[in-house]
Amino acid sequence: MKTILRSDDLSCPSCVPKIEKALGQIDGVTDAKVHFATGRIEVEYDADQVKTDHLVSAVRDVGYEVRVSAF
Repeated sequence: MKTILRSDDLSCPSCVPKIEKALGQIDGVTDAKVHFATGRIEVEYDADQVKTDHLVSAVRDVGYEVRVSAF
């Protein structure tokens, strides 16, 4: 499954690896890409193992506000 998250809280490019690492440490996440310029976070994961709330929590736990994007 693929989910798009959005964060308007990304203030510098060093945010990217921090968020990607946090998401990548979740069992069942197969890919996470953060697009600094747009605040778009694309996450691919196994829906049987991961819920969207887990993704949001992981990003918030490393210090960034985030929401599930409608598109």
